[in-house]
Amino acid sequence: MDVAVLAYDGVFDSGFSAILDVLQAAGSMREELPQPPPAWRVTTVGFDRQVRTGAGHLVSCAPVGEAGRAELLIVPALAERRPDALLAEAAGPATAEVRRLLAESRERGASVASACTGTFLLAESGVLDGRRATTSWWLAPHFRPRYPKVTLDQTRMVTASDGVITAGAAFGHVDLALAVVRMSSPALADLVARYLVVDERPSQSAYTIPGALAQHDPTVAAFERWIRARLDQPLSIADAAGALGVGERTLQRAVRRVMGTSPVRFVQDLRVEQARHLLRTTDLSMESIARRVGYEHPGTLRVLLRRRTGSTVADLRGR
Repeated sequence: MDVAVLAYDGVFDSGFSAILDVLQAAGSMREELPQPPPAWRVTTVGFDRQVRTGAGHLVSCAPVGEAGRAELLIVPALAERRPDALLAEAAGPATAEVRRLLAESRERGASVASACTGTFLLAESGVLDGRRATTSWWLAPHFRPRYPKVTLDQTRMVTASDGVITAGAAFGHVDLALAVVRMSSPALADLVARYLVVDERPSQSAYTIPGALAQHDPTVAAFERWIRARLDQPLSIADAAGALGVGERTLQRAVRRVMGTSPVRFVQDLRVEQARHLLRTTDLSMESIARRVGYEHPGTLRVLLRRRTGSTVADLRGR
């Protein structure tokens, strides 16, 4: 398979390097398998012979025309964390060539991929319309309203939808590159992950900070404060709406718009977050922690911890 990795002015250095490192490692290790997958050709392409990364490093590139024969185009993230500046750059003239290349690649049937802030470039180019995608969990409140045609799941680490692959926050580039290797050979992807000491991370949920997302809307922020003050009590969404002076449906819509989930799920996320904190920082029993976060039976909390974080109580205790 021919893979083109696009270098462009302002590209996120670590993401760009991680993709090349993983793909290079996979290429050098494929012969270690009893049945090695076909080799693939990886080319760094750019609109100029040299481009300057976000950290100011110069990268030499093959002509961007070589992307025309690639079966997969990977566009690493933009080195921009501020949401307003990111939205302006993703839609602005500085990245117009990137967006055009993405659209042209899809039109000729090639797959495209990106991670973190780069998913905004995919969305601006239109290649995500009608598809499932993910992005950095903390950018979801900015992504969702701007691109309503995209079905966003910010909890996922990697999604693949009809030839378009997206991955989550900054170092999700490693997960993205491993997903590309996995398409060719799951065994090779596992081998590379073991050599690079990379754990499988199917979800971003364990890294999400619910309170940070909630601050994007005053109603959701007030709802978060109301929940945190009552984590050890049975909670009613109707009671919360009444206390906040809004209708229950208004609260439901606000939480869905900002958090991408229901109020009930948001309550569970806050309870799990607090339980994880107590498990890591105290010697309290599971029974005591469960009661402190509103669960009568510790078994219920154990199940939620495993589902939401992928971790057991022993993992969180560091044992």
